Parts: sequence; structure tokens; C-alpha cells
Amino acid sequence: MNDTDLIMAAAGGVCVVVAAIAWIGDLRRMKRRDLDRVGFMPWTTVFFIALMGAVLLLGISAKDWFGR
Repeated sequence: MNDTDLIMAAAGGVCVVVAAIAWIGDLRRMKRRDLDRVGFMPWTTVFFIALMGAVLLLGISAKDWFGR
């Protein structure tokens, strides 16, 4: 595994963490008691972009793990 694959795997791991945090934030927003307290963070969009980044980065870096 070369340095580029390690960097992409690390960036994919960071994207997974961001996606998990956004998912939790979206669940909290959906279950809020006071419907008038709307947040400013677009959790669904953040989750989608982070998940797509994680899938792409980890998929590209995984081709070295499983052979080219």
C-alpha cells in the first residue's frame, strides 16, 4: 500500500465519522420536542456528502487491498 492509498483511507475514515455525527444530528432534529426551535445546520445534506465521500475514498483505496 502506498502513501496515496493511506491518505485516501484516512480521509475516508474522517468522512465516515462526519457522516455518523450528521446522522445523529439529523435524528435529534427529527425527534425534537419544540417544533419551533429549528436548527440552522442541514444535517441531511452533510450526511449525504460525507457518506458519498467516504464511499468513494474508501472504494478507491480498497482496490490496492484487494489487488489491482
